[in-house]
Amino acid sequence: MGTVIIEGIGACFILLILCVVGISNGAVGAVHLYEKDVQERAIEIGLTTAERIKRNALIFKLAGLIPLLAFIIISVYCVNGARGFWEPFWQISVISLMEGLFDRIFIDWYWVGKTKAWDIPGTEDLKPYISGKQVVVKWLFTLVGYPFMAAIISAIMMLFVK
Repeated sequence: MGTVIIEGIGACFILLILCVVGISNGAVGAVHLYEKDVQERAIEIGLTTAERIKRNALIFKLAGLIPLLAFIIISVYCVNGARGFWEPFWQISVISLMEGLFDRIFIDWYWVGKTKAWDIPGTEDLKPYISGKQVVVKWLFTLVGYPFMAAIISAIMMLFVK
């Protein structure tokens, strides 16, 4: 269990690095993570373009989320040697839930909601950047969707990892 906790912290660190890099030249660099109204305003006032938003979103997925998923799978199957369904399922669930809770509490609630690091000039009137409805959706996805994805990954990996 200790290794899984350390791997969960590693997953949180990967997400943190993605966010730090995303906003390193200003929060508009990660505007693809914001609601559509914020994206549209950023385009309207000339801070970015729709093409740049699409490009940054693709880069975030390819260079960030895929490696994060690979980190979790490699940790569970290669480092921890998990096999079958239940052992990988609980390990993937714990690691991804730790990352998800870090995202919901530290990144969304505190960093985006309580600091100015994620403020995009000219969009302050659209705050909070994460609406109440979006908060609920994100929490549901974290608490229900992550274990569901862990189950799917575990079931698929049972076919390939003996």
